[in-house]
Amino acid sequence: MIGYLNGKISHLLIDYCLINVNGVGYRVFIAGSTRAKLSVGSTVTLFTYLNVREDAMLLYGFYTQAEYDLFLKLLSVSGIGPKVALGMMSAITVENLSKAIQQKQIGVLTKLPGIGKKSAERLILELKDKVQTADDVVMFDVIDTGDGGTDVISEASQALFALGYTQAEIAPLLRKAMDFKTVEDVIKFALKEFARR
Repeated sequence: MIGYLNGKISHLLIDYCLINVNGVGYRVFIAGSTRAKLSVGSTVTLFTYLNVREDAMLLYGFYTQAEYDLFLKLLSVSGIGPKVALGMMSAITVENLSKAIQQKQIGVLTKLPGIGKKSAERLILELKDKVQTADDVVMFDVIDTGDGGTDVISEASQALFALGYTQAEIAPLLRKAMDFKTVEDVIKFALKEFARR
């Protein structure tokens, strides 16, 4: 129904923005990759998807056509709704998510928020021939810390993605935080490192 919105960003929060289009403020839910490209006061065009439910109509916005196209493909998979799809796209780039599906990297997919083994298998089965990748894309670096550590790193990475940081920014810092015992310690460390830049 609404193909895109062009307007000025009036508010920018963790998982959505308000975009002023001729005096009307649209609440648009966004992935971390899109959020990273936005700033308050800037004029942007976002490709949009309108999700109509019994209790709400929600707009999802994407900075690029590639992000929008992948979002639609994810929604076509049984069990994947807009919220899960957006969370996946906040945790990994479009190119690397497509690569993980094409190369049947279940270990990568199950690290994404909301995706278990069965969902990962469905993604691969239904989308491996539908997604496109560039030949020179670097594979998503799965961080596996062995016994117990994976959960701490995984939870911390999801929290940092939600704050708008990208996988490329987060991965090097998480490698340095492998021995940290709590999610809070990892996040504090990462935020201090980001603040120094």
